[in-house]
Amino acid sequence: MANFFLDNASLKYHLRHNLMKRIVELKERSFIDKNRFDYAPVDFEDAMDSYEMVMEIVGDIMANVVATNAADVDRLGSRVDNGRVQYASGTSRNLQIVTKAGLMGLSMPRRFGGLNFPMVTFIMASDMAARADAGFCNLWALQDCIITLYEFGNEQQHNQFIPRVCCGETLSMDLTEPDAGSDLQAVMLKAVYDEKENCWRLNGVKRFITNGDADIHLVLARSEKDTKDGRGLSMFIYDKRDGGVDVRRVEDKMGIKGSPTCELIYNNAKAQLCGERKYGLIKYVMSLMNGARLGIMAQATGISEAAYREAVIYAKERKQFGKTIIEFPAVYEMIANIKAKLDASRSILYETARFVDMYKILEEIAKERMLNDTEKLELKKYKKLADAFTPLGKAMNTEYANQNTYDCIQIHGGSGFMRDYVCERLYRDARITNIYEGTTQLQIVAAIRHVLTNTYLNAVKEYQEIPLISKLDNFGQKLLRLVEIYKQLVEKVASTRNTEYIDFQSRRLVECAWYIVSGYLLLIDANKNFNEFGCSAVVYINYGESEVKKIQNLIDTFNIENLKFYKFNCDN
Repeated sequence: MANFFLDNASLKYHLRHNLMKRIVELKERSFIDKNRFDYAPVDFEDAMDSYEMVMEIVGDIMANVVATNAADVDRLGSRVDNGRVQYASGTSRNLQIVTKAGLMGLSMPRRFGGLNFPMVTFIMASDMAARADAGFCNLWALQDCIITLYEFGNEQQHNQFIPRVCCGETLSMDLTEPDAGSDLQAVMLKAVYDEKENCWRLNGVKRFITNGDADIHLVLARSEKDTKDGRGLSMFIYDKRDGGVDVRRVEDKMGIKGSPTCELIYNNAKAQLCGERKYGLIKYVMSLMNGARLGIMAQATGISEAAYREAVIYAKERKQFGKTIIEFPAVYEMIANIKAKLDASRSILYETARFVDMYKILEEIAKERMLNDTEKLELKKYKKLADAFTPLGKAMNTEYANQNTYDCIQIHGGSGFMRDYVCERLYRDARITNIYEGTTQLQIVAAIRHVLTNTYLNAVKEYQEIPLISKLDNFGQKLLRLVEIYKQLVEKVASTRNTEYIDFQSRRLVECAWYIVSGYLLLIDANKNFNEFGCSAVVYINYGESEVKKIQNLIDTFNIENLKFYKFNCDN
């Protein structure tokens, strides 16, 4: 039988990263659960064995259940019946199987029925889920919302909701509205406190809500009268059991059809305040969105994995002019580039997940006791890195998913345009990844700060300290030269002190950062395991070098006065 964990050596490689020892040590609090739960690990190796065993179960389900249902789910989609969402039959079966396997609430503490696994394993499961069906990956990954409830909810809310998620209940995050998409400060769903019933009541409309008929919702709503900005917004928990929310419609989408995207009508719906008033957007949603963006990074990586495999299979079978098309340089170059971008995506995905694990676990420990000096430094370091790498990786991985699925169709030729082939669905599914949870353009806005304050450059300095095997020395030197170009470009653009010009060039500066950061990460992977990553490192660094030099040429020859011509084209 197929298995999406066992057939992909890079997953086990990333699971066994050196930082995992520290992550497990902190996550397990020196393995104190071993005396309370018979399935809790007793030491590091026992924990790693548990992770691998569960990832193998995930790999089996994704390969033999979810992937086999994907075509029918894409064809049937979801529908609305009397204000409730009806999943495609394959989606319902998928949810039943993962729940039966105990895979919901993966990252939650054991006292609530969870497995207490680190973020790395949750992201790895999402990676495999997206390879099977990107639409189902959304339903799977939304269980991550429970982390926000766990971080900011009270103990009563923990006990009320977390065990239900661990038993299979689904979640959604209800943020956007018809007039509030990327600009969530414009949210107007009204929250009013009901003194008589001692609860909050929600009224209004939410739009583009993924899995909008979920069992438990985290809702952004305006709790403060006469406010119009983010300071008037709070986070609420809505329980479907209480009623008061109906699904007006399920959107007819280009892709991810197994994931119902809903318009919701809130009609005096009963809700609980999560955390403190006024912090809904500025604190809780930002945490929620960063987790979601990491999940989309995993979704994009899984789609790229599927595209790579479909491209290889077809190119090895299809014959033209007396030989298989994979033998033609024009084709094998495309496949090599798909694989290199895939491996680069996976490298930055798991690097980011490790950073998130480190700071999230330390923040949790800080609520239990005072951190020591080493832990305080770790928290500061990894929180900053997670803040920098999340938008960089979300932009990079989702753009690569779109490029890789595009190239996969091109390799299939006319057949790729037909729904008979998986690549057509992959292409449609990929398109949303660089739009939702913050478009690539918004990720650039978040990442440029870390370009201008040298966060990426400082991370690269640490990567440069790792000694390389001789066969990779030349590529290490290439990256060193790219770093010098990058520094010069940042200085050249920043020194103008022209805000509009800096904004205009920010995409190119961030792209330079991602070629260099992901190039180093892939180089380090190849340094540890050349057989698995060596070819991709060589291909990707060559590719990155050519792209950075294109950017260098554009910035070096660009006249600020030319900005007016871009504006003119937009005005006419």
